[in-house]
Amino acid sequence: MHLLAIHFTAKNTLRVEELAGALAAIAGALLFVGAMTPMARRIGQLFGGLALAAGGVLFVLAVRYGVHP
Repeated sequence: MHLLAIHFTAKNTLRVEELAGALAAIAGALLFVGAMTPMARRIGQLFGGLALAAGGVLFVLAVRYGVHP
């Protein structure tokens, strides 16, 4: 018995994987901007790290519980 029932269709799996990729790209851009400008260093690192963590969690959920087309 699963305590957490997560079910993705093939279409939803692709969307979640695309969202995870987009969050990873946004995280890279934020970390790049944070490294370039001294005033945005902490904010860029904070939001970049959060976006990267959220993208990683979404990717793991899509791979583990998703349907591979």
